[in-house]
Amino acid sequence: MNISAALIGQLILVLMLVTGACSYYLGRRKTQTPVLAAVLGVVLAVIPPFALLYLLVLWFKKDVASASTAVRG
Repeated sequence: MNISAALIGQLILVLMLVTGACSYYLGRRKTQTPVLAAVLGVVLAVIPPFALLYLLVLWFKKDVASASTAVRG
């Protein structure tokens, strides 16, 4: 069974989309710049272990306090 370069490219492309979406979702709660978190997730998806490690780091990061919570004190 041969694995072609086109198949690997398609798998990485799908992984980039999934990682970007997950990074954005987690970035909304965990960071103040969710778009930057999503872009970094997409870039790191080129090397799949780095993408999974990045998602784990975002997953275990503490939530950023929302503006309404900060105002109430």
